[in-house]
Amino acid sequence: MKTPKGLQPLIDDGVIDEVLRSLKSGKEATVYIVRSGTQVRCAKVYKDMAQRSFQKRTQYQEGRKVRGSRQTRAMSKSTRFGRKEQEAAWKNAEVDALYQLVGAGVRVPQPFGYFNDVLIMELVTDADGYPAPRLGEVDLSPEIAREYHGFLMRQIVRMLSVGLIHGDLSEFNVLVAPDGPVIIDLPQAVNAAGNNGAFAMLERDVNNIRATLGRFAPELLTTEFAREMWALFEQGELRPDSELTGLFAREETVTDPNDVMLVIDDAREEAIRRQLGRDE
Repeated sequence: MKTPKGLQPLIDDGVIDEVLRSLKSGKEATVYIVRSGTQVRCAKVYKDMAQRSFQKRTQYQEGRKVRGSRQTRAMSKSTRFGRKEQEAAWKNAEVDALYQLVGAGVRVPQPFGYFNDVLIMELVTDADGYPAPRLGEVDLSPEIAREYHGFLMRQIVRMLSVGLIHGDLSEFNVLVAPDGPVIIDLPQAVNAAGNNGAFAMLERDVNNIRATLGRFAPELLTTEFAREMWALFEQGELRPDSELTGLFAREETVTDPNDVMLVIDDAREEAIRRQLGRDE
């Protein structure tokens, strides 16, 4: 195929040798299958986003660290320089997250470098060497669904243990390799400790996977792994190998109206006594 403009510099520099074909194209990036020496890999070419797209990213970028105070001020004011820095931060987030998660033992594609807005990484394949299907594209037995669910919950725990939340995890962002699920697409990775919406995003990620695999193993639909994970995380007790149960008792204490009225009456009487004391 004709070499895309974004990949020509990598061929010129010898980073890759050939572009084999396009794999998928989305709003954020286009992914190509490329050859580098004897290895077949992926090249993710990030697209430049229009300014309106930044508004949708604000919830994810909260709490992320940037290079310096000048960049932070420019990004908050949405100047031309600030938008450029915001764009760079968005693209670099996936690269940084991949390297961090590989180091933490999370099953994500192995990154091989980031060059001129292009991420080179492992091509996840099926048993026959073709690009692996997405989780939402396969039929599973109840046993395999339970196995995949347990595996993915452990991966999410490992992510959270290093302070990261995927932020957009679903059946579309998990590939099924011969050795199990692989989590992909991380440009919106969330700083768990610095983002006010972190728990909501974690719960959405966990429940998306629960709903997908619960189609094959309905008992999964009653689990509460997100709340269990978050409770341990907030207490500083979450570890990469934390054993979870999927059970979480919500605090739903019922208030007795009579007790409330007693408190109100006591407060009223105290107020009257104070007023009488001031009048004396």
